[in-house]
Formats: sequence, C-alpha cells, structure tokens
Amino acid sequence: MRTPEETFPTHFTFGVATSAYQVEGGIENDWAEWERAGKLKEPHARCGRAVDHWHRYEEDYALAKAVGATAFRISLEWARIEPVRGRFDEAALEAYRERLLKMKAHGLRPVVTLHHFTHPSWFHRETPWHLPESVPTFRRYAQRCAALLEGLDALVISFNEPMVLLLGGYLQGAIPPGIADGALTMRALENMVRSHAAARQELLAKLGRVELGISQNMLAFAPDRWWHPLDRALVRLASPAYNHAFHEALATGHLRVNMPGVASTRVAIPEARDSVEFIGVNYYSRAHLRFVPRPPFIEFKYRDTRGRGLTDIGWEDWPEGFLQTLRDVKRYGRPVWITENGIDDRAGTRRPHYLHSHLAQVLAARAEGVDVQGYLYWSLLDNFEWLEGWGPRFGLYHVDFDTLERRPTPACDYFRAVATQRRLVAPGAL
Repeated sequence: MRTPEETFPTHFTFGVATSAYQVEGGIENDWAEWERAGKLKEPHARCGRAVDHWHRYEEDYALAKAVGATAFRISLEWARIEPVRGRFDEAALEAYRERLLKMKAHGLRPVVTLHHFTHPSWFHRETPWHLPESVPTFRRYAQRCAALLEGLDALVISFNEPMVLLLGGYLQGAIPPGIADGALTMRALENMVRSHAAARQELLAKLGRVELGISQNMLAFAPDRWWHPLDRALVRLASPAYNHAFHEALATGHLRVNMPGVASTRVAIPEARDSVEFIGVNYYSRAHLRFVPRPPFIEFKYRDTRGRGLTDIGWEDWPEGFLQTLRDVKRYGRPVWITENGIDDRAGTRRPHYLHSHLAQVLAARAEGVDVQGYLYWSLLDNFEWLEGWGPRFGLYHVDFDTLERRPTPACDYFRAVATQRRLVAPGAL
C-alpha cells in the first residue's frame, strides 16, 4: 500500500502555464516599446510573433492534454483588449472568449490572469500605478474581462508577480515603466492592492462567485555571509516584504512593508480584506542576500551550495525552499495553487529530476496539512523570456524558434506519468 507522501489525491490538478506576451505574438504594448528602445540583455532581440500561440492555440491545448494536464493558465493581453484608453476592441474580446470556450471543450480548466506584467502603451503615460487614477482604470478593464469568464468555472488571477513588477519597474528601473523611486514604488503597490479589490467587486457583480487570487513570486532567502549580522537582518526583512506583504494585505486589509533605506509603507486598505479564495505561489529558487554600504543596500546572488549546478538561467536549484514556502503560506487558511514552478534547462536533461524533487516538496507540504490543490508547470512551451530574450528554455515542449515546431522533451513523459498515475516516482523508475 502506498503511503500518502507518494500519491496525489484524485482532486489534485496538474496543469501548465503560459502568458500572453510570451507566447501569442503580434502584440504592441509597453514591452514592445521597451524592446525597440534596446533595453533587453540582447538589444536587438524582439518578441515579435513569439511562438504564435494566438493562431496555434488548439494545437497547444492538445499538447497540454497529451501530457495529462487538466488545467491551462493563460493571461489576457490588456493591450489587445483596450488598445486606446477607454476604447475596447470587441473582436479581441470575442477572440479570447472563443479560446476559453475551446480550452474548456478540450477538458482543460481555464486559469485566467488579468495582468501578467504588460500594459497598453498609453497606461504609463496616462494612468500609471503610482497615481490613484490607475484604480478605476483597472476596474474598468476587469469589468470587461468578467464577461469572458461566464460559465467557465475559471480560476482567476488578478496580478502575476506584482512584487517583481514593482521592484523591477519602479525600484530598479530595469523593466517598464523604468522608474527608480522608493516612494513611488510604495504608492504603486498600494494602488495595485486597491485594484485587486476593485477587480474582485466587478467579477462578483458579473459572475456571482469567483475563485480569485494573485500569483506571487516567492523566494527562499539566506544570508550571503552566515556570520554577518546585517546579511541576516536583510533576510529577516526581505521575506515579509517581498513574499508576504501583498498576500497579507489581501488577507488582513493592512499593507505593511518595512525595508529601511529602500522602501516602506503602512496603510489600511479595508476593501482588500479577505479578498482571495486561494493563495497562488510561483516558486523557482533561493537568493542569498548581502548588505552593501550604498543604496539600495542589498545585493542578491544565486549560489550552488549543494553542488547540483545552477540552472541555465543562473538560479540555484533549491527544492528545500519550496517546502518552507508552502509551510509559510499555510497561515492564510486558504487553498494553495502552485501557479508556476519550472527550470531553464536548455539541454532538456535536468527537467524530470527538477519536477521530481519539487513535486516531492508539494507532497511533503500536503502531508503537513497545507491544502495544495494544484500544480501548474511553467511552461508548456519554450517562449520569450522578458529581459533574457530567446535564450532560456522552460518548456515541457521544445520550440524551434525558426520553424515554430513543437517537440516533446524527456520531461513530457515524466509529467504525463505523474499526472495520470497520480504517483510520484523517480524519473529512472518509469
């Protein structure tokens, strides 16, 4: 008889994840402008047609089904839906509705993200996140998106990795909108929390009920120098601020960030209290933090502490932090969905072992009473990886970026076996 730690229950969902800009192609938005300004690591890289999911979506649904997935995460591209402020493209809305209906017909539960990093080109000029006008702007967008979800039993994500967007776009200036200002970062954070609450109101008004959450990137943290008191202090500050501030605001209605010399805020947002039905976790790695005597006083790095080898994007392979992350979110008393987890594995040989080690942590968390209900692998397909461009390969399916041919990697067989047999075994035991 198998022990509970080796098996997934029948109601546990295995699925895959994507985002619009990274796979659809043909999108004109703030990221397209950023690329033309030469601000990627390879200045001439362009997303362009991406991997043409916009036209190949049914083929890609079939690929998801072929690996045993029963859920498929997409995002709605705001720039397609509202290309001009206040003017909505009905053809784009109808196209997304058609894609969602066909997804459902393929036996895939839609997991729909309203905001996955990108914005219409007008947004940062007219209603940026640090201005209060951003809240009614997002509310209006969410109201139009709500009609797309009728009758679909979709899991809905308001914001994907809001802290990544804010740290990259508002504190470091490395991604759109390219601002580097701690005070504006905190104003933008507050308005995004308010926007989530506003979107929830619109979704409930249209749908009557909704399963809504955010998809939060959560890192394990460690001091770069275990003996250094300031490195250790950074770890104590970083996890509450980065991993939990947004989740806490949606649970309690109180937004608190305390990173002295970097960015801090403390504000009540009562409309955000109890505004999620699930906790969305994106987990990839662990960061080592080092204090430096100049703003913003933090350096972070990835270290190969166990000799496993960094992943091809340069991140530590640290499944142990996944279990601790899942333990940490148990405090919210909500079901947990792994909305992203994956590895940049350009040779395609490490991914089955990565899946095994991380799914083992999911089972360990479930054995400790964490109500993890689903796991969405990032990603179904190799795709355009933001500032990194076309180098990284996270896909279960390898994509030839010239021909757009999709080919299964060895991880497809492994994922299928676990998802369909609902039993975790080592890759070599298949």
